[in-house]
Amino acid sequence: MSEKEPTVTTLAEISAQVDRLVDACRRLSEENRSLRQSQEQLASERAGLIARNEQARMRVEAMISRLKSLEQNQA
Repeated sequence: MSEKEPTVTTLAEISAQVDRLVDACRRLSEENRSLRQSQEQLASERAGLIARNEQARMRVEAMISRLKSLEQNQA
């Protein structure tokens, strides 16, 4: 019977390792899902900021054009 004890212990150790690996896979999968969601949110936010920046740039260019036009009309 002493010959089987190391096998039982080894199987218990392997089972514990498999359980830890399964838990690690679950945690990593959840973390991966969360990171992908954050990445999508940040990409969307970035696109919005780029659009707002472009609108502001166009307004500034329009103001500069109007100021140049006023300056030429006064000269």
